[in-house]
Amino acid sequence: MVSLAFALAERLRPWRSQAVRRRGLFTDLIYLVFNGHFLALLLAPLIGVVAPQMERLIVPILGRSYLDGWPMWGQYVLGFFLIDFIQWGIHVLMHRVPDLWRIHRVHHSIQDMDWLGSMRFHWLEIVVYRSLQYLPFLLLGFDWQVLAWHGLFATIMGHFNHANLKADMGPLRYLLNHPGMHIWHHDAAAHGRYGCNFGINLSLWDWLFGTAYLPDDIEQPVKLGFAGLSRFPRGFLAQQAVPFWRRNEVVPRGANSEDGKETPRQKLWVKLGSGLGRFSGE
Repeated sequence: MVSLAFALAERLRPWRSQAVRRRGLFTDLIYLVFNGHFLALLLAPLIGVVAPQMERLIVPILGRSYLDGWPMWGQYVLGFFLIDFIQWGIHVLMHRVPDLWRIHRVHHSIQDMDWLGSMRFHWLEIVVYRSLQYLPFLLLGFDWQVLAWHGLFATIMGHFNHANLKADMGPLRYLLNHPGMHIWHHDAAAHGRYGCNFGINLSLWDWLFGTAYLPDDIEQPVKLGFAGLSRFPRGFLAQQAVPFWRRNEVVPRGANSEDGKETPRQKLWVKLGSGLGRFSGE
């Protein structure tokens, strides 16, 4: 229902003129099905095994939960800001660390942005985010309902931030992320050494730590993506292999704005991605 609502809103009040059958549509529909449905089913058994083992190892050492006696509303408020800050930090690392950028650049291969773009990400991103978020929450003793509700809110915000909608946030732009701010995160020209606007739900952290970019005189970038995008595979299957390219084939975003030479492995995956793109009509 959330996805349907945003799809309808974009047709009624689009921010920019964009064809319904835009570039990458078929690939993003596959990501929607895979990341929105199958991924949870695939990772659930693994989490079900690992999480209890971690609890048995760590909880006895702590002896108690630091949030014992906290009302649920208090856990929700603290959890909302804490999760978002951790995610902001992880997102920054995704752009700074070559091994993580190799995973994250799948998301930045978007060329035409709409709500579907929020679902274009490599499944390894979920592994990274969940692994780094889990330990602090286990140590503090949050109720698991906090994570569940935050996940639902993050899905809605993810659709909203990537949507082809113009939203006048007013003073709230200094607190909440929104399409007008997130579109600059996907600008082909990186603002700052590693990019800008890393906030997930909140823009607050970017304004506090100096990574915010929101020009008054230009609404949106001319081109989305990153240096070397023309050589990046377009098909879903080929993009799943992207994180396993050799380390010296990838530099963090913004660290080098020049397109390097294609390696034989890149050429192979680009051909595969192009073939899958033609097959899907992109």
